[in-house]
Amino acid sequence: QAQFVESGGGLVQPGGSLKLSCAASGDIINIFTMAWYRQAPGNDRELVAHITRSGSTYYRDPVGGRFTISKDNAKKMGYLQMNSLKPEDTDVYYCNLPSSLKPWGQGTQVTVSS
Repeated sequence: QAQFVESGGGLVQPGGSLKLSCAASGDIINIFTMAWYRQAPGNDRELVAHITRSGSTYYRDPVGGRFTISKDNAKKMGYLQMNSLKPEDTDVYYCNLPSSLKPWGQGTQVTVSS
């Protein structure tokens, strides 16, 4: 069974940084193309950043220039470096494969507050 385990979230002050990690296992053979999503209670899950097989990246406007998505195919690990965090970045963050969505993991809570 496919499984994602997200980690690295926490409470940080505005302007701070966090690095999220995503471990893929089970039926997930590769993470050539992966993405990070966010979701607030009562809201739909939305795409934050996406990286393709070739390494091309896409960022939702509010995070462009502040977040960096990366991955290690051999380890089946994904990462999201989050810098210059703002209160509006507060949410639960998830990873998945956008071309073939798998069951969602538990996510990791990011809270930006002074």
